[in-house]
Amino acid sequence: MEHLYYLVAQLPAFSVSDDSSQKLPVTVEYFKDLCTRFMSEKTAKLAANLSLEPPLELEETGVPFLDEWYKKERELRLALAQVRALKMKKDLKDLPSTTDGEVIQAARTATGMDSPLSAEQYLNQYRLGLLDRIAPMDMFSVDAVFSYGLKLMLCERMKKFNRDEGLASYHKIYDEILGENK
Repeated sequence: MEHLYYLVAQLPAFSVSDDSSQKLPVTVEYFKDLCTRFMSEKTAKLAANLSLEPPLELEETGVPFLDEWYKKERELRLALAQVRALKMKKDLKDLPSTTDGEVIQAARTATGMDSPLSAEQYLNQYRLGLLDRIAPMDMFSVDAVFSYGLKLMLCERMKKFNRDEGLASYHKIYDEILGENK
């Protein structure tokens, strides 16, 4: 088991918020580069491949924390697809089902929201809560480093959401669909 005091000591604390004007203290690229300097080759490779998007086929990483994260995130994405398919009265034959009640409820809540931005913000908060629930107690472990990285990635993604830019993009796409150019 790696004990990563020197790596964790170099990772600045940050607060999670939807405020896009608040800068994160480090980038995901910096985080991944730092991991290559302090982790074993095997775990540094896992850090380099860290993703908010789980693999389509569930694969074991050898790190219980990451396996749990990818499993829960995959279940959430499947539940979202199921709920959306049911709303659109589409066939679910090729879609594996999920049975986790908490995940299904989160998907139903998100898809029931009027605003796509509100739904994404809700799902981000759900994901952050999940990371907090499965986070390790040892702050200097590989799991803690991966938890930090996933939170950083999630926050970086959240900062990209901008209401005005989203609305402008929506209108542009909508006008293109209708064949109206301004």
